Amino acid sequence: MFEDLTYRTIGSEAGSEALLGRFHRPAGGRVDTLVVEVHGGAWTMNDRTTNVAIHRHLAEHGIAVFALDFRLAPKHRYPAAIEDVSHGIRWAKARFKPKRIGGLGTSSGGQQIVLAALQPEKFGEDASLDFVVACWPILDPLARYQMAKAKGLKTLVAAHDAFWPDEAAMKEGNPQRVLERGEATAMPPMLILQGTADENVEHFRAERFADAYRARGGSVELVKFDGQPHTFIAKDPGSSASRDALERIAAFVRLNGDRP
Repeated sequence: MFEDLTYRTIGSEAGSEALLGRFHRPAGGRVDTLVVEVHGGAWTMNDRTTNVAIHRHLAEHGIAVFALDFRLAPKHRYPAAIEDVSHGIRWAKARFKPKRIGGLGTSSGGQQIVLAALQPEKFGEDASLDFVVACWPILDPLARYQMAKAKGLKTLVAAHDAFWPDEAAMKEGNPQRVLERGEATAMPPMLILQGTADENVEHFRAERFADAYRARGGSVELVKFDGQPHTFIAKDPGSSASRDALERIAAFVRLNGDRP
């Protein structure tokens, strides 16, 4: 069971934009643990329904999900989307009052949710998270941009140019570099899932981030999926790799949702 709720309205009444979130009520109805989900789509496309396979799996396992729409490029550039994500976290806390709240992001949504988790006060108060799941995340946007240009991946390059004003912004909103610069003010437990056949993200970037996270005292579990492409759960939710990934996500959320 789900319902769409407006969590933020941007602009004036004459030209306002309502941002929706889809609330998936868990089996049993209680909202003890809530996951705020941020979809991918290279910052330029998709919506709150993109990762429905993840939403349904979590809800079936007693975990509530609030999947966000947010402002997209090229109409809205960085940092508009991350401001919406931060607002969505605060709104969900106030509306649902969960005992534990975590974040989950895929691809470019992974960049946004991890950045929000590392700097929960930067875009508003009380956007802190108790745990984070990052699926095939873009943890170093500048490195991904440079890789896309080197390989001639024109669609990815265009998406970066649409969202990011310049390379300086890619350095600023960069989870990897936030860690390296010592700018992280929070480091919640994290699960990272990454396929080794991902052509959109260099899979060793996940290892580099995990090493930096641990070096600064954070707890992170990195799981690699051999031969799996970008967005493999959405592409084939019934595959053995996707079922394994879904179970790992649910187990991680349950573990961290049960902590005091």
